[in-house]
Amino acid sequence: MFDLIIRRARLSDGSLTDIAVRDGKIAALGEVEGSATQERDLAGRYWLSAGWIDSHVHCYPKSPIYHDEADKIGVETGVTTVVDAGSTGADDVDEFYQLTRSASTQVYALLNIARTGILTQNELADMNQIDKVGVRDAVQRLPGFIIGIKARISSSVVEANGIKPLVRAKEIQHENGDLPLMVHIGNNPPDLDEIADLLSSGDIITHCYNGKPNRILTPAGELRASVTRALQRGVRLDVGHGTASFSFEVARVAIAQGILPHTISSDIYCRNRINGPVYTLAHVMSKFFSVGMTLPQIIDCVTVSAAEGLRLHDKGRLEVGYDADLTIFDVKEETCLFTDSEGQSVAGEKQLMPLAAVVGGRWFITDEGKKHHVFDL
Repeated sequence: MFDLIIRRARLSDGSLTDIAVRDGKIAALGEVEGSATQERDLAGRYWLSAGWIDSHVHCYPKSPIYHDEADKIGVETGVTTVVDAGSTGADDVDEFYQLTRSASTQVYALLNIARTGILTQNELADMNQIDKVGVRDAVQRLPGFIIGIKARISSSVVEANGIKPLVRAKEIQHENGDLPLMVHIGNNPPDLDEIADLLSSGDIITHCYNGKPNRILTPAGELRASVTRALQRGVRLDVGHGTASFSFEVARVAIAQGILPHTISSDIYCRNRINGPVYTLAHVMSKFFSVGMTLPQIIDCVTVSAAEGLRLHDKGRLEVGYDADLTIFDVKEETCLFTDSEGQSVAGEKQLMPLAAVVGGRWFITDEGKKHHVFDL
């Protein structure tokens, strides 16, 4: 007896499968025999993938600058796991952890190397904010919640300190078991070449397709040599769309050269969720049809690749024994106007519509699913 069976789900490669869940884990795939406490038949009409992981969000409700509620950006929009990227530092990560325990969405944190997190926009302008002992103690207190560290390395954040906070971040990383390190890039100084040359295998460059002068492409539209070297060392690219960090043109030119993102993330918080240009992770994902990516590539960026990059070893795959985190969605073949962070618009022809999320075997109908009465019984 299973807890849940979803029948005739369409996978991103077009094939159909049943999927059975027991005790919060995937228990069977293929043509599943037997019965379950709850069954849903998608009749080959709707798509299913491993649960979507948004690798870069801001959902610490008490942050004065970037805040939101985990479920509003999570299960209500088809996202089963969110990773807060540096909203909190060692001073307030314990409170953040407690606040997220009541969420249906699974929440993890990348700890800001500044002990106050993002209380201000320039948290790394004072090197005294970077407390190695505070980071170490926080990581030891919350090993299942803090899964990496975050350093925002752009001029408005570091001010006169240049590359020094990133040097300190790498030291902290090595002293804490080489946790994943996500590095925000933006306006210089420091120059992106300085940043890229310090990064090593597994490190993550977020805002990878931003349109600022300090971007990954040269004025001639070629990938910077420093970024090429970084990718060859195993550095990863994360979208981190946000309010000011995604350019259709940069993404189109880069992807045409084979420079695809490892992860597609939203950098969502309440203002860019409500007012755009982000809205939801699904909306951000949909933009990548317009810059040359396929459905399987897009889905991989929020499932298997996201889980690998953040070392979430039980997530991201439709395999027996993995967490029963699933996203059920539709692909609407309809024209939609998408806008990037530069104010440029593109008419897309496909839109992803998340209809339901399954988290550890628990079924949640999304806002879109409720609106369209897809799973009304």
